[in-house]
Amino acid sequence: MCGERENNISIGGNLWHITDENVRLSELIAQRYNLPYIMAKIIALRGIEVGEVEYFLLPKISTLMPDPYVLKDMKRASDRIAEAIINKQKIAIIGDYDVDGATSTSVMKLFLRSVGVEPDVHIPDRDEGYGPSKQAVDNFALSGCDLLLTLDCGTSAFEPLEYAVEKGFDVIVLDHHEAEVKLPKIYAVVNPKRLDESDDYPSLKYMAAVGVVFMTVVAVNRTLREKGFYNNKIKEPDLKKWLDLVALGTVCDVVPLKGINRAYVAQGLKIMAQRGNIGLTTLMDKANLSETPTAFHLGYVLGPRINACGRVGDADMGNQLLCCNNDYQAQLLVDKLNEFNAERKDIENHVLLSAIEQVEGSPQEYPIAFVYGSDWHQGVIGIVAGRLKERYNVPSFVMSIEADEVKGSARSIPQIDLGALIIAAKEKGILTKGGGHVMAAGFSLEESKIDEFKKFVGEYVLSKTGNEKVTPILEIDSVLDVGGANVELADYLEKLEPYGAGNNEPKLMLKRVNIIKPVLFGTGHIRCVLTSQNGGNVKAVAFRAGDNQIGYTMLNVKKDYFDVVGVLRHDKWNGRNDVQFIIEDIRKANDE
Repeated sequence: MCGERENNISIGGNLWHITDENVRLSELIAQRYNLPYIMAKIIALRGIEVGEVEYFLLPKISTLMPDPYVLKDMKRASDRIAEAIINKQKIAIIGDYDVDGATSTSVMKLFLRSVGVEPDVHIPDRDEGYGPSKQAVDNFALSGCDLLLTLDCGTSAFEPLEYAVEKGFDVIVLDHHEAEVKLPKIYAVVNPKRLDESDDYPSLKYMAAVGVVFMTVVAVNRTLREKGFYNNKIKEPDLKKWLDLVALGTVCDVVPLKGINRAYVAQGLKIMAQRGNIGLTTLMDKANLSETPTAFHLGYVLGPRINACGRVGDADMGNQLLCCNNDYQAQLLVDKLNEFNAERKDIENHVLLSAIEQVEGSPQEYPIAFVYGSDWHQGVIGIVAGRLKERYNVPSFVMSIEADEVKGSARSIPQIDLGALIIAAKEKGILTKGGGHVMAAGFSLEESKIDEFKKFVGEYVLSKTGNEKVTPILEIDSVLDVGGANVELADYLEKLEPYGAGNNEPKLMLKRVNIIKPVLFGTGHIRCVLTSQNGGNVKAVAFRAGDNQIGYTMLNVKKDYFDVVGVLRHDKWNGRNDVQFIIEDIRKANDE
């Protein structure tokens, strides 16, 4: 059995699995909506029922967003924020240093600014730590603030928020992180993941914090309208103009693009294409993003640049850029963000190389990557943990030894629940702090506990996986001939966008192809043509494959046949209307 399994492993080291389809549902969708079967099949594989297809293909906020008051404490929160606006009270905001935090803070700040209130904003840096602090509360108290909003944080910040209440603040949390049974004793907690929330609107639980903030802004705006706040001097703002920020935060927080999130991103991309936000427009121009932005550009082009300031620079700079209304200032901020991003890449590469040397420089007792260093910047350890997980396909733990404690970040494989692992280590007294989800976690511990933590992690992983090496599974949506990989199919697949968590770009398998004219270009990319026995052909690219086994095989092919897995995309370079296939994995085709 083991030998058979090994023979089926691809050149990229994966087991391929063609996802089981629901033929009846696929046929119903194809017939009702006049779609090609392959597209109907992919929609069905995404768990979309027949009656939901229209909402999936044409996601609109007007149909997918319920009344904001369905969330507990929303009316109480929106009434209090509206009261502060009407009475010109000083409002303080504490955000987070990632993209979701920056966009959440910016949406609220821009809305408050539009109705005549300029809030005080504090974004803690990584040294200060995540979420509200007593020091921030004291500073807001000195500046005379009355209302404190915490955005993308606060649900579990019992001590600092209850301290704020003692200092005379009304405190409102707008968050999306996992909640405990107990909540802070404050004015309001708006969080779709509160344990006492109903399950009537399940898609709300997927929202990033910026989605929760936008729903709150909708509720506050309605309250102000009902109270007659808007007049000739203060016009009611068009809330849709901030959906570009909502889309950015939603994609970058890697929440499932289902229900309302899908509408946020679809509509937000349209707003972004109008280039109304000076900061975002400048960022796009500096990144040479001239085409219509997609979710890919948000997650891999714009997001990392904004994230860089929270990792290695000034944590507030992302919020400054997104709220900027001056071209010159925007240019300065973007230049600085690009510097931070370049610095982040250099730091990341240094830490990654050191981490790889640790992993490969000594025998590994456990099926994990467990590394640490005293000169490792804590702003990049999460990225490095992800890189190690991708490289070795094992749970990866990366730690930075600081003067007072060790701070770590971890990334996992599907077989290991990191959240459960971290909780278990805390209960044993090995970790001082920690938390996370199934696939990602952060933690802290004393330096003297590192070896004990490694032993605990290693034995925990062994207990779940055994000694057998875990082979990653590549899920394939559909199989087609090269001739079917054409512009017409790419046009249809484009209707499935935006892609992201919960709606991955469809993986297609081209059977029995020849790899023709493979050549290296750029920084280790390979360009080629895929042809079939039936006469069809398609241009193809394998990115960053020059130094791996896939690239070596492609560059040294003879007349062998291969099966190829990847995604089909438009190629509109220089005005052309063509397609190219982005290769992710290959394997020798079975003789037929």
